[in-house]
Parts: sequence; C-alpha cells; structure tokens
Amino acid sequence: MSFRRRRFVESVEAFHHRSFEPDRRELWIPALDDRRTLVLGSSQDASTVDLARCAERGVEVARRRTGGGAVLVSVDDLVWFDLIIGRDDPLWADDVGRAFEWVGVACAAALREFGIETHMHTGRHLTTVHSPSICFAGLGAGELTTDGRKLVGISQRRTRTHARFQVAVLRRWDGAAHADLLAVHDAERPQIGIELDALATGIDVEPSAMIDAIHRALPT
Repeated sequence: MSFRRRRFVESVEAFHHRSFEPDRRELWIPALDDRRTLVLGSSQDASTVDLARCAERGVEVARRRTGGGAVLVSVDDLVWFDLIIGRDDPLWADDVGRAFEWVGVACAAALREFGIETHMHTGRHLTTVHSPSICFAGLGAGELTTDGRKLVGISQRRTRTHARFQVAVLRRWDGAAHADLLAVHDAERPQIGIELDALATGIDVEPSAMIDAIHRALPT
C-alpha cells in the first residue's frame, strides 16, 4: 500500500494540532517559509526559552503534541514531513521503541540518494545536558546520525487507532542561534552554542527533492 501525499498550508502550530484519522497511509507535508518558529515539546517547560528574546528576533513560539525539546522550524532550517499509519497496518508495532525503525530505514534510504550515509540509533534514548531544552541535542530510537552528529529527528503521537510520526531532516544547524533563544545567562551562550554545534548537522538538499526521495523510499 503506497502513501498518499497531502500538502497543508497553515501555521506551524495548526499543523501540529491537526487531527489524524485517514483511511489509508498518508505522507503529510507542511508548507514552510522563511519565517522561523521555535516549537516546544508537549511537556517542555516554557521557562527553558527566553520568550522576550524570541519576540525581539521575530521568532514565533508554538507547542507540539509530542515530547522532547524545542525545534527551530523554517524552510531553511529543515525538511519536515509526517507519516500516518493505522493500527491495522503491518508497519504498526506495539513496542513504542521499535515503532520508529521503519521510519528511520526509509529516511536512511532516501538520504543515500544524495550520497549521505547514516547510522540509525536503536535502544534507549540518549540524553545530553541540553536535550531537555533542544530536541536535536538528544538521540532517540529510529533517529539518524551522520559522522556522529544528529541529522534526522523523529517524534511520535498515537491514538487508539493511528500513529503519526513527525520527521525533521536538518538543512542547516546553528548552535549559536539555538543558544541565543534559551533562558540562560548571556555569558553562557557562546559555550552552549559550541556544544550544540557538535551534536547535530544539516545537509544541503532541496525540500522538494528530499520529499520525493522519501516518498520513493517508503514501504509499499
């Protein structure tokens, strides 16, 4: 069964909160532009980010309904897509950790089309001192690294009948830009930026080309 492709033109927060109960597999693509939105995890304490600094820099703040730290979203920052499956789908796994693996495998296959070799993480979630605040500072099941730095992040939201995997492939990674938005002392920002730079990386890929490659790599 192939994935039906759907595109949505709406705010980042509206897309995150969109209900999902399709009658078949779907690939959802939000229409991003150059406006930047800092998307907080569902249970992330808003006090971890400096809301005044975000406003000063024209960065909107939204909240998603999946866990983890903040993700900085714009068309320049990442390629974002969601994958929806039903509980009766052969891809479904009751084990929440294993449930991510087919997504990671598909992303790895798509990235190979661009000459990017990756490693898929399995097992328990790996945290750092910055991962409660910044999503790409930690590493979860199914997520991909290249040369030891995180490239693909995945989160999952489940209902009784469906699973929605939200996937971000980094196009650029700027540790200083993330450190600039955190609620920390100014003197700490340069070092935090350096530490974040070491944890993740982006690739130069056109969003439409990446989406096409993902669509080809998805299980049928």
